[in-house]
Amino acid sequence: MTSPAQTSPFRLRLVVWWIATLLIALEMIAGGSWDLARTHLVRVIMIHLGYPLWMLSILGFWKVAGAAAILVPRFPRLKEWAYAGMFFNYTGAVASHLFAGDGPSAWAVPAILVALTVVSWALRPPPRILGGSLFAGAVTSAPAPASSV
Repeated sequence: MTSPAQTSPFRLRLVVWWIATLLIALEMIAGGSWDLARTHLVRVIMIHLGYPLWMLSILGFWKVAGAAAILVPRFPRLKEWAYAGMFFNYTGAVASHLFAGDGPSAWAVPAILVALTVVSWALRPPPRILGGSLFAGAVTSAPAPASSV
């Protein structure tokens, strides 16, 4: 008899989840570090998009914290918040570049990162899910009947 961890669909799902998760976590760590260091590239982008440079400190801190949150075991509620923040960050980047009139060369990478974030969130292993999975058909149990003693 094989366990679920030994079945190929489960393994494929786990491999795809790890790849997507590592890619967005590495991007968040790199991007957050660049924001905190206020590199020339991020300053130019922020000025071009019309955002104040002081936002880089806030964004940088939360990007690094969010990457750590999705990588460490347990804390499913924290992971939900981290995934939401990443989704807002990347969709905000796409929208900002579109509103600034930038072409696909500016917004394509953030759009891909939106997709990777959704893939990572959707394929999380059960211990990393808060209240069941959207795609795994969460099992709920009915409350035990009250005894009449």
